[in-house]
Amino acid sequence: MKTATRIEAVNDFVIKFANVNGSGSASANELFAKAFLRMGIPVSPRNIFPSNIQGLPTWYEVRVTEQGHLGRRGGVDLMVAMNPQTWNADVKEVDAGGYLFYDNTKPLPPSKFRDDINVVGMPLTEICNATYENPRERQLFKNIIYVGALAGMLGMEPEVIAELIGEQYKGKEKLLKPNLNALQLGLNYAREHLKDALGLKTKRAYNVGEKIFIDGNSAAALGCVYGGATVCAWYPITPSSSLAEAFTFYCSKLRVDKATGKQKYAIVQAEDELASIGIVTGAGWNGARAFTATSGPGISLMQEFIGLAYFAEIPVTIIDVQRGGPSTGMPTRTQQSDVTTCAYASHGDTKHVLLFPEDPNECFQFAAEALDLADRLQTPVFLMTDLDIGMNQRLTAPFKWDDSRRYDRGKVMTAEMLEAGKEFGRYLDVDGDGIPFRTYPGTHPNKGAYFTRGTSRNPYAVYSEAGPDYQYNMQRLLKKHDFAKTLVPKPVLTPSKEPARFGIIYYGSTSPSMHEALEALATQGVFINALRIRAFPFQDEIFDFVASHTKVFVVEQNRDAQLKTLLVNDAGINPASLISVLHYDGTPITARFIQKEIAEIVSALNVRPIKKDKAA
Repeated sequence: MKTATRIEAVNDFVIKFANVNGSGSASANELFAKAFLRMGIPVSPRNIFPSNIQGLPTWYEVRVTEQGHLGRRGGVDLMVAMNPQTWNADVKEVDAGGYLFYDNTKPLPPSKFRDDINVVGMPLTEICNATYENPRERQLFKNIIYVGALAGMLGMEPEVIAELIGEQYKGKEKLLKPNLNALQLGLNYAREHLKDALGLKTKRAYNVGEKIFIDGNSAAALGCVYGGATVCAWYPITPSSSLAEAFTFYCSKLRVDKATGKQKYAIVQAEDELASIGIVTGAGWNGARAFTATSGPGISLMQEFIGLAYFAEIPVTIIDVQRGGPSTGMPTRTQQSDVTTCAYASHGDTKHVLLFPEDPNECFQFAAEALDLADRLQTPVFLMTDLDIGMNQRLTAPFKWDDSRRYDRGKVMTAEMLEAGKEFGRYLDVDGDGIPFRTYPGTHPNKGAYFTRGTSRNPYAVYSEAGPDYQYNMQRLLKKHDFAKTLVPKPVLTPSKEPARFGIIYYGSTSPSMHEALEALATQGVFINALRIRAFPFQDEIFDFVASHTKVFVVEQNRDAQLKTLLVNDAGINPASLISVLHYDGTPITARFIQKEIAEIVSALNVRPIKKDKAA
């Protein structure tokens, strides 16, 4: 096998682990990723675990970048190939000049390798068999041994990994010492036999700062606590289950009366999604701040209750951690697949408020904001995350927790207001924003009562099938939706450094890869103004942005250009001015994909990149 050229890089590479599900590799790989943070180097890890059972393939990708890029770059510099089932595909994925690290206890024929990559072998099975008698220990400690070997080859600080192992097994001395020994085994072997095997190196940096490392589901759960949620009803579904579990954990810490020990929250794992949204709707009608967490299939089942909450005007918060479909094949793959479904969920003429967070920090912010908006607007509000944000840990700015924050309960008629003779019509638009007053059950002994109606009614909640009453109500709901534009988060503009004919619109988990792609395009002389949409309904700024550019790319992680559809249908934007860039293979979008697609389209449009005058 001839020697390949070598990728040489310091604090800037992608490592991918190919493992077997249930082998204990997950904790070892996460330990490896966290070690970079302790060395002050930003890291962005991602689990890629298809819907399967123990014994089938799983992958873990670690993006190391001192520049702080948190999206997927695309390509692999070092493949840690620990799964014979996926060997051919894993070897194929390595960039030319990259590295393949594998267990060479059993020799493999030359046909199993590539001439343009560098192969690094280590007899992991042989070492484990000579060191451990128990088969399970051989498997588990093999993972720690290869972490030690990688640390040695990459020049990582082994004491950092040892410190993390100490934290993980604190109070479990029987496990602590063997793990530290396994780490040392790998480290010693690399130092003795694999010196300078890799052109990838690390050195201590100081680019992590005060950032925290957390997944979006945990962040959204904490945001629900911060936003005043006291009721959660849910049914387990990947990838949202950990959100409800995290909410349970945070409530046990933050929603328990210190004096009495009384729990001040209700969490119900319902028998199905229909029951969970029904519970949340009932709790919202009763004045509690309530939410459910689910994914696409759950949204499908919740449609009728969503319609009831919309037409009866009951505050409901729904956190949709989106995934690919169909549900039997792609439940652990990420997509932005429910945008149009949630925007128009249920029967009849409905339009819902959607929030699109870009990272765990906004998951925290927007979860609290969604609860406020649901109360203020008296309607279902959707927080649209996805698996990539929800289940993968990411570096993010620390959350801002303000103990003086007050919940926005919206228009609630009090007993005092009723006693003073305030006119109450449950579905009466009193000031032109489309939002009526409501009362909590039991507000007054004989005033302010009404029948909650999902049916047609007049402004005073009296059943009516009269056309004018129905039209009044439907127009008022539309007015309320339009008023929501003034309340939801505004889009974020990132102007290019040079004048730009083209614009680009994106949202959600596409954000980190987008920023990196725009930087790369600028180095090629392709300058693009970027607008990140954070909510639906759309504000006027979005229409103005499109109108000010010759063409606007709309980048989405779905097949059917769902955001573009909303822009055309609800913002009145000419579809001819929009160019879709779509990514929907179930993996998080990469910077390289965005860069390549945009560059090709710009080239096809015969646009010459801007070249700066050297004399200037």
